[in-house]
Amino acid sequence: MIRRILHIDLDAFFVSVEQALAPELSGKPVVVGGRPDRRGVVASASYEARAFGIRAGMPLGEAYRLCPQAIFLQGTFSRYREVSSRLMTILADYSPHLEPAGLDEAYLDVTGCDVHGSPRQLALTVKERVKTELGLTASVGVAGCKIVAKVASDLGKPDGLVEVAPGQEKGFLAPLPVARLPGVGRKTEQALRAMGITTVGELAALTPEFVKSHFGTAGTAIYHYANGIDNREVKPPGETKSISRETTFAQDTSDHRLLQAILRYLCELVGAELRRHNKQTRSIMLKLRYADFETITRHLGSKEATDADDIIFAGATRLLDRALSGKGKAVRLLGVGVSNLVGGGKQLNLFDSTSQRSEHLDRAIDRIRRRYGFGSIQTGSALALRDVFAGEKGD
Repeated sequence: MIRRILHIDLDAFFVSVEQALAPELSGKPVVVGGRPDRRGVVASASYEARAFGIRAGMPLGEAYRLCPQAIFLQGTFSRYREVSSRLMTILADYSPHLEPAGLDEAYLDVTGCDVHGSPRQLALTVKERVKTELGLTASVGVAGCKIVAKVASDLGKPDGLVEVAPGQEKGFLAPLPVARLPGVGRKTEQALRAMGITTVGELAALTPEFVKSHFGTAGTAIYHYANGIDNREVKPPGETKSISRETTFAQDTSDHRLLQAILRYLCELVGAELRRHNKQTRSIMLKLRYADFETITRHLGSKEATDADDIIFAGATRLLDRALSGKGKAVRLLGVGVSNLVGGGKQLNLFDSTSQRSEHLDRAIDRIRRRYGFGSIQTGSALALRDVFAGEKGD
């Protein structure tokens, strides 16, 4: 049986949700992220705003300089989660093999689902339901594997449908710039360009041994992807084993106060997600990427478990201070993760923190944030970031 996978990706998700709620915003340059006169970054931009060069991750002040007539919105994360849940409900009607890849995208394995018509007909049906029921547009890629389906949906943006016929995956990818291939970041792209490799086809023509020798284990995956080979299955989400949040800065920074504020913000996101899953953690992880792209991870564990923001932050701060000690290098990415999760229960004093917040307070803040958005209430350590509304990645 020929494998057929859909990658569904909502277009300019945060902005599109705002435009669906306020139709007068349609067709206008809209930026979600906060007020441009305060520190923060662009979380999402409408296609009209992108025409001025505005991109996600860009400082709001820079976005304002590029397009002062843009409409800047704070955004409401709880609203986006609700719409995301409705999207997944729609997709689940067509196959049990559904794998969310974020709030606004998912993979759907429709192999053998002929009762809904051809994969292309099914994709058109999904696009129509998303438009009718959510008031949003979706771009869909159809292919024989996840990696090609994702590239296809990206090429179809906005509101497109790109199908790659069986056996044509390698040829479809060949003329594209290497940067179009998931897994090829800026550093890898620059290294490939230095070798004279600019297209996916040129990358695919190399030997796997050569690619691995230059890019390590990740090079093997990149080589296979370039050849249209991706044997990963579409896996429904199982029990949460780890939770992480990270953010890449628009500008590298050595400002310790800013790093502390961002760290607090990320720890609160992780803590809220822990409590949402009724989990506690026995292990905290810090991820740092320096300006020279050196990337490190540091771990801290305990026999005791917690879901308290204060305790997670205390542990992450210790790891951050150790990582920065004597380095003298600017930071471009900061991340926090928790693993070794256990079921929720009595909160214990992990890492001997004397400043842990009561369980009742954390959960009261959670309720406020679910109703009014994560940025509606901030603790003192993160006040410098009250206008930051970034779509952090998690697992």
